[in-house]
Amino acid sequence: MKPNWELKNCCNHEQVVFLVTVAVCTVLILALWRTLLLTPFKLVTVFLHEASHAVACKLTCGHVEGIQVHADEGGTTQTRGGIYCFILPAGYLGSSFWGMILILASTKLLTARIAAACFIAALFIVLFVAKNWTLRGLCIGFIIFLGIIWILQETTKVRILRYVILFIGVMNSLFSVYDIYDDLISRRVHSSDAEKFAQECPCPCSGVGWGVICISFQGFDIICVSMRSCVPGCCHLVLTQTQSHFHQTQNQKFHL
Repeated sequence: MKPNWELKNCCNHEQVVFLVTVAVCTVLILALWRTLLLTPFKLVTVFLHEASHAVACKLTCGHVEGIQVHADEGGTTQTRGGIYCFILPAGYLGSSFWGMILILASTKLLTARIAAACFIAALFIVLFVAKNWTLRGLCIGFIIFLGIIWILQETTKVRILRYVILFIGVMNSLFSVYDIYDDLISRRVHSSDAEKFAQECPCPCSGVGWGVICISFQGFDIICVSMRSCVPGCCHLVLTQTQSHFHQTQNQKFHL
């Protein structure tokens, strides 16, 4: 079955509910943006930003000496080697990319479980690389938090794992765009990854460019969710063909 690029028959009830939930999360985050309630989630977003630098460093054969996340919502990643022009933009793009992945993962319980498990594993690994107690405390706190949410999901009627993963994903998506605005457009930060990247690879209108790239990740989310109506049909077609082939094979065996 061909992908539904024209987005016909969009959207069914489940898709509308999901998109409304994303909108509610967005409004809630913007309303609580400057409150202490969102601080842990902002710090997790900073963690994913710095972790993306670390991943880019490893992918370019560099060495990660340490990661720090500060209480003022700042962070640093100490690296040695690797490709600098690849490592620098990885923070902005990585944060938005992980937000996109978490939003898509929240559409199904199985993928939400996988995302939560991977997130817990990443926090556990970074716990041993962290260079300050803010990041260590953040890792321990969110490991416990996600563990409790998972236990509630499996043992009680409080089934909110998908919504927690979705909320973290939306938070990452919004924070990445805000981070670019804060670093490049409003210029409240004197030294940033984007400024260092501009020194290495000069480019006009870099702030707008990074913002468009990050927003495009979120547009991809919406398109994927809107196209999801064609996925069950494909799965049903594959399953039907597999079962038909299985029955034909069994009939041939019986004839022999």
